[in-house]
Amino acid sequence: MSKIHIKKDDKVIVLAGDDKGKTGKVLKVLVAKNRAIVEGVNIVSKSTKPSAKHPQGGIIKQEAPIHISNLSLIDPKSGKPTRISVKHEGKNVVRIAKKSGEEIK
Repeated sequence: MSKIHIKKDDKVIVLAGDDKGKTGKVLKVLVAKNRAIVEGVNIVSKSTKPSAKHPQGGIIKQEAPIHISNLSLIDPKSGKPTRISVKHEGKNVVRIAKKSGEEIK
């Protein structure tokens, strides 16, 4: 299993697929499946029965997981897609954008 370079609350851009070029915030990372759920990306329609949460039922739109190989972090300085490097500072691990050298929070 490969390392996950994306974490929750990261700003990412979609590199491939129907939503190519869209950006959004990562809502959840599914580590076991190498997928992430990104806000406003890969929207699917889902039929639901009436419940306490959705008393009317019907069709709802929601985000579906997208493979992390199709996502890239957005450089905090330039706003363009970037790869990351990992730097160890004692016991802390810091992610750094390759394009600008900025630390990714």
